[in-house]
Amino acid sequence: MMKILVVDDESDVKDLFEQRFRREIRNGEFQLAFANSGEEALSFLSGHPSEVILILSDINMPGMSGFELLRHIRHDFKQPPPPVVMMITAYGDPDSQLQAVNLGANDFLTKPLDFAVLKQKLRDLA
Repeated sequence: MMKILVVDDESDVKDLFEQRFRREIRNGEFQLAFANSGEEALSFLSGHPSEVILILSDINMPGMSGFELLRHIRHDFKQPPPPVVMMITAYGDPDSQLQAVNLGANDFLTKPLDFAVLKQKLRDLA
């Protein structure tokens, strides 16, 4: 089972992911957890070390940005296996993509998310 932490400040993200991954959750393929901010994500990760396999994080959030969160994840959570981090943004500009990769992101997705592509990427990792 792949444990996925979704980090996004938008209130409808949890419902959207639970709806789009309903079958996979029911089949035990994926387990989803949610954080509304970078700070909340770090708190969750501290309480669940090495459980989370994949982190999907928005870049633009109030408070700690997704880039800052990524920096903390790569610095503070080095125990194996390191989580795979995919950054999500409404702005698919090359500068953001380059910054995400330089900070250690494994992948970069743009909104609106193509859930068919996302599911394939997740299955490739599993």
